[in-house]
Amino acid sequence: MPDGAKQERDAPDAREAQDAPESDAQRRRRRAQFLRELHEAKALRDRVQPRRVKAARMRQAMRMRTFRW
Repeated sequence: MPDGAKQERDAPDAREAQDAPESDAQRRRRRAQFLRELHEAKALRDRVQPRRVKAARMRQAMRMRTFRW
């Protein structure tokens, strides 16, 4: 059987799964996975570009010093 025919047959099932409302647990699991990957990517960027990270820290410190409560 050609791969294209198999994909066409599977496509409606995939669309139905996307249209179905996801449970809170599924949404939280997906969000937690996303946040883990985001944190990992930020940590990698921090290790690769230490000068940029230091500059960002300095800017944040300046913002905190000049912020009025």
